[in-house]
Amino acid sequence: MEKYFKLKENGTTLRTEIFAGITTFMTMAYIIALNPNLLTGFDVGSPLWNGVFMATCIASAIGTICMALLANKPFAMAPGMGLNSFFAVVVTNIVAITGMSYVESFQSALCIIFIEGIVFIILSVLNIREKIVNAIPLGIRLGIAPSIGLMLMNIGFGSNVGVYDETGTPHYVMSDFFGSLSPSLLKNSMGASYGTMVLTVITIFVGLFAIIIIAQKGIKASVLLGMLIASVVYWAGEALFLGINPFESLKSASFVPPFADMASTTLFKLNFRGFVQIGWFTIVTLVATFCILDMFDTIGSLVGTASRAGMIDKNGNMPQMKQALTSDAVGTIAGSLTGTSTVTTFIESAAGVEAGGRTGLTAITTGIMFLLSIFLAPVAGIIPAAATSSALIYVGILMLQGLREVKFDDISQCVPIFIMLIAMPISGSIGHAIGLALISYTVIKLFTGKKEDISGLTFALSIIFLIKFFLAA
Repeated sequence: MEKYFKLKENGTTLRTEIFAGITTFMTMAYIIALNPNLLTGFDVGSPLWNGVFMATCIASAIGTICMALLANKPFAMAPGMGLNSFFAVVVTNIVAITGMSYVESFQSALCIIFIEGIVFIILSVLNIREKIVNAIPLGIRLGIAPSIGLMLMNIGFGSNVGVYDETGTPHYVMSDFFGSLSPSLLKNSMGASYGTMVLTVITIFVGLFAIIIIAQKGIKASVLLGMLIASVVYWAGEALFLGINPFESLKSASFVPPFADMASTTLFKLNFRGFVQIGWFTIVTLVATFCILDMFDTIGSLVGTASRAGMIDKNGNMPQMKQALTSDAVGTIAGSLTGTSTVTTFIESAAGVEAGGRTGLTAITTGIMFLLSIFLAPVAGIIPAAATSSALIYVGILMLQGLREVKFDDISQCVPIFIMLIAMPISGSIGHAIGLALISYTVIKLFTGKKEDISGLTFALSIIFLIKFFLAA
C-alpha cells in the first residue's frame, strides 16, 4: 500500500486516508437516492428506479476506484448534478419525438452517454483534454477553486436542504429562514414544518462550528466528526421536539440489492434501435452538449480541488491530469453500461481533501463505501442533509482562501474571476461559469491590444462557448 499510494511521500497515513474517504462519501451520499429520483421522475420503488439506484452505486465505485488506481488522486466520482437533470429532460423529449415508452427512451439516451465516454477516452489518450485544461489562462484557473467554494456554500445553505410544507412547497435556509421579514411570517407560511426548519438551521450551524473548533485543535477528522455531531443533534431534535423517530425508515427497509430490476431495465440495455430514431442532427447536438458540459465540469472540479490540496505546480498544472481525465471517461462508460447519466468528478471531494486525503487510498475508501451502499442504502438515507451542509459550507469557506493568489490590480485577470465567482453558484454549472470567464478574458485581451496573450485554443474555446450560449439549438 505504501509502495503503490506513496503515503509517506504525500504526508498522510492509512488512518487519515480512510477517514477522508468516509468523509467524502458522507458529503455525497445524497446522490444515491437523488439520482434515481431525478432520472425516473421520482418513481421510487419501480424497476427502473431500482436499476438506476444500482447503477449509481456501481458506476460511482468504478469511476472512483479508477481514479485511485490510475491517477492516485483522492477524488470521487458519481453521476453529475445538472447533467442528470439534463439527461432526464432529454429522455422526456425522446418520448415525445419517437413515441417510445419512458424506459425505452431512457435506454436510447444511454447510447448518448456511451458515445460521450468513448469520445472522452480517445481525447484523453491523445492528450487533447489535457491540452484544453492547460489552455485555460492561469488567472482563471486560480479563480476556479474560490468559485467552487462559493458554489459549495450556496449548495449548503440552499439546494442541499429543502424543508417542505404541507403543500409540498420547498423552503430553504438562506432565502426563506434568514430572508423572511419575521419568524412569525415564516411560521405562518410553513405551518407545522416550521419546527423542522428551525432544527435544520440549528443543526447546520452546530455542525459548522463543531468542525471549525475540532479543526482548530489539529484533528484531521474534523469534518467527519462535525457531521456526526450534527447528525446526533438533528436526530435528538426530531425525537425530543418533533415527535419523530429518526430511524423509523429502517424498520421496513430492505437491505437486499435489486439486482433483478437492474438486469431487466438498465444493465447493458443500450437501445441503439431507438437511438437512431432521434435523428442524426439531434444526436450530434446532444453528444456535443454533454461533452462540453462534462468536460468543463470535470476540469473545474479537478483543478479546484487539486488547488485546495496543494497538488498543482507553479504553473497551475496538476500532475497525472491525463490519468484523472481518463478515469472520468471510464466512469462515464461504466455509467452508460450500468444505467445512469454522465459520471463526473464531484466537488464534494474537497471535503475528503480537507480531512487530510491526499492519495488514491481516499478514493478507494469512497469507492468501497459506494459498493457497500448497494446493501446499506437505508443507513445512508438517515444521514440528515443538514449535517452534510455543515461540511459543504466549511469546505467552501476554505476554498475561498485561493483568492489571495489573484492579482486584483490586473483587470484582465480579476474581471473574469469575479464573473466566474457569481456565475458558478447562480447558474449551478461549473462548466458554464468557466466558459463565461474564458469569453470575458478573450474579449478584454483582444480589445486592449494584448491579443498575443490569447492562445489559439483559448480563443477557440471562447468561440465554442459563444456558439453554445447563443446559437446552439
